[in-house]
Amino acid sequence: MKIRILGSGTSSGVPRIGNDWGACDPAEPRNRRTRVSALVEHAGSRILIDTGPDMREQLLAANVATVDAVLWTHDHADHCHGIDDLRQLFHNARAPVAGYARAATLASLTSRFDYVFAGRAGYRATVAGALLPDELTIGSITVRCTDQPHGSIESAGLRFDSDRASIGYATDFSNVTPEMLELYRDVDILVVDALRVAPHPTHPSLDQAIKFARNCRAGRTVLIHMDHSMDYATLRDSLPDGVEPGYDGMELVP
Repeated sequence: MKIRILGSGTSSGVPRIGNDWGACDPAEPRNRRTRVSALVEHAGSRILIDTGPDMREQLLAANVATVDAVLWTHDHADHCHGIDDLRQLFHNARAPVAGYARAATLASLTSRFDYVFAGRAGYRATVAGALLPDELTIGSITVRCTDQPHGSIESAGLRFDSDRASIGYATDFSNVTPEMLELYRDVDILVVDALRVAPHPTHPSLDQAIKFARNCRAGRTVLIHMDHSMDYATLRDSLPDGVEPGYDGMELVP
């Protein structure tokens, strides 16, 4: 099993529009960050996490034409506004893409993008929407899920297990619950939101992300959802053992 970080940036990406790199060195390719997303693969099974506005370019870079399922963590724009590009995956597979989300997220997506899930004016539905349960199996991968506080809403925290290997994916949360600690306990790899050094009301700071990973006893921790204050090299050189910054196109194998 492996996970590919398709995008490691926050909602504005890096650089921000206006060629604003903040503290990030423009000469370091790993500082160029598209909106956060990931791809989990094992034995021919492929799961896409979120459909952000950069999804087309991300899947082209990964040479991916089809997926077995899409899992949405929540309905914020940087996690779902590339949903129209699932139409090409539908054409490639000649069948609707299986799309899973928790109840509130699924209700929001099917309301806002009803044509994607129900079709319209002669166009077929491109996604077969379904509730994301606490546990399901997609191909050879077992997926477990818990609800994470994310400001006024909740996001889906995800754990993937296959062949005794485990990967946790924890993005967009503002508090840590006992259920989250249990879900991610002893994962081989934890991919976790670390927006910036300064505190934020709806995302973990760098220190909070590191503390969370330690409490989960994660074997290896990779940081994502980073803004333009988080320079790759500076961060890499300052992090404790077992923790590292992620970057677009990074592939991790437990």
